Amino acid sequence: MPTTPSERLKAAGIELPPPPAPAGAYSPVVVHDRLGFVSGQIVLEAGAVARPGLVDRDVPADVAKDLARRATLQALSAIQAALGSIDRVRRFYRVAVYVATSPGFENPHQVANGATELLIELFGNEGRPARIAIGVHSLPLNAPIEVEYCFATW
Repeated sequence: MPTTPSERLKAAGIELPPPPAPAGAYSPVVVHDRLGFVSGQIVLEAGAVARPGLVDRDVPADVAKDLARRATLQALSAIQAALGSIDRVRRFYRVAVYVATSPGFENPHQVANGATELLIELFGNEGRPARIAIGVHSLPLNAPIEVEYCFATW
């Protein structure tokens, strides 16, 4: 039975994508005194936003939920690049999921489950963060979701 997050990832047949490169004047991950922050992650494919537009109008909620999961994989890739291994994550404290929504969409919390369900799958209770799911008017590059993370390291 897999006992570490990296072993659980491997057992699930999931490979991390390449670490994201910053698209501006920021660091993908900052760690200080065992507290880490991952910059907001949007999902790109071939250099362009995967499924651009507003959730519920242009992007179905279930697709947006999968994009939140994929953004979490990108974040884990950034963490691995910064720390050498995702197994150095002790606890996820907070996850913020921003969902670009059409007017009247009331389910950004369901989209956010894509991010946090994966963390719980890989890290157990230590992956169950405090969370905020926010519906917004727009996100960078017309992305439908953006996710940021706060975590503790060993």
